[in-house]
Amino acid sequence: MPALLARLAAVVAPPFCWDCGADTGRGEALCPGCRHALRWLGGDVVRVQGVILWSAVAYEGPARSLVRALKYRGAPGLADPLAAAIAAGAPRDLLGPSPALVPVPMPAARRRRRGYNQAERIATALGRRTGLELAECLERGAAPRQVGRGRQQRLHDSGGGVRAGRAPPRRVLLVDDVATTGATLAACAAALRRAGTGSVAAVTYARTPGR
Repeated sequence: MPALLARLAAVVAPPFCWDCGADTGRGEALCPGCRHALRWLGGDVVRVQGVILWSAVAYEGPARSLVRALKYRGAPGLADPLAAAIAAGAPRDLLGPSPALVPVPMPAARRRRRGYNQAERIATALGRRTGLELAECLERGAAPRQVGRGRQQRLHDSGGGVRAGRAPPRRVLLVDDVATTGATLAACAAALRRAGTGSVAAVTYARTPGR
């Protein structure tokens, strides 16, 4: 019901900022003040749990609000501006020569409840902007919700149950909304390598500061 109400509100109400609620003007997810508050992370990549990762912004403030709206407030349309930020800022050597975009998978039961996988929506939008192929080759079993769990619990549990459902491409760019502990990205990279992928890196819209 909350997701349905959010979608109806997006149709009948003026555009509003997903962080502070102010009027944004047509086509904007954040108001000017909240856009200015985003902490952009620049072009540097990091290594998280052994996976090379680039993220557009720090997972805090307005960026956290956008990710949570995409995941929990029934706003799949936010995948496009998040993908736009990735396409605009990601280092060129990550986007070429032509890796396949592989969205981080979601347990089937959770995807049915939500109605979509936010990582797949971002990857699809990123593919439209970059011309890169989308390859949904990973599957994931049931996993505990990470919201409200301690860091050690998240590190231990969040990456489990990932496997390649079919042969993956040789060069892969994993796509997700946010990187926190990095355990899920590491599990996806391990599953891809076991199935024959030679090169794995990752991009996300946001990353927890300090990762």
